[in-house]
Amino acid sequence: MTSTGMNMMNKITFYEERNFQGRSYECSNDCPDMSSYMNKCHSCRVERGCFMVYDRTNFMGNQYFMRRGEYADYMSMMGMRDCIRSCRMIPMHRGQYRMKIYERENFGGQSYDLSDDCDNVQDHYRMSNCMSCNVMDGNWLMYEQPNYHGRMMYMRPGEYRNFMGMHQGMNQGMRFMSMKRINDSCY
Repeated sequence: MTSTGMNMMNKITFYEERNFQGRSYECSNDCPDMSSYMNKCHSCRVERGCFMVYDRTNFMGNQYFMRRGEYADYMSMMGMRDCIRSCRMIPMHRGQYRMKIYERENFGGQSYDLSDDCDNVQDHYRMSNCMSCNVMDGNWLMYEQPNYHGRMMYMRPGEYRNFMGMHQGMNQGMRFMSMKRINDSCY
């Protein structure tokens, strides 16, 4: 195995203050509660891999996708109202991507199979809503608005019967209008 392939673990470093200042915490796996490592988190640096970060503990609240790069003041960049409280490592997926989206909750209404990004479900499939899905292969980001805008949610393989109430901390449930694969180009 080559040296570049031997140590490809994901790595993100969180800092208490903006501009990578203050106490830091390095992470390469899921962390459901960062409060035992630091009081607050206002900047981070992703050295390898991709992560979802959350503004509440236990992977709840608003979600933000972090790819390799530096985020000196992510609160201003992303419009976050609170600091990062938990993070989830997104494993790299090799192979095909498959997801079935449904117009209604509990896999009801029209359904369509996806294996590629979709910038607008209404334009492509004539669906006014996407309220449930089954992710068979790959990791996906689903967005509230067309063209990959608005609030997002990370979907790993599994069944998602009802998006209403899934997005903890928000007054209303989610409906998704665009979907994007988390693939090699994201890393």
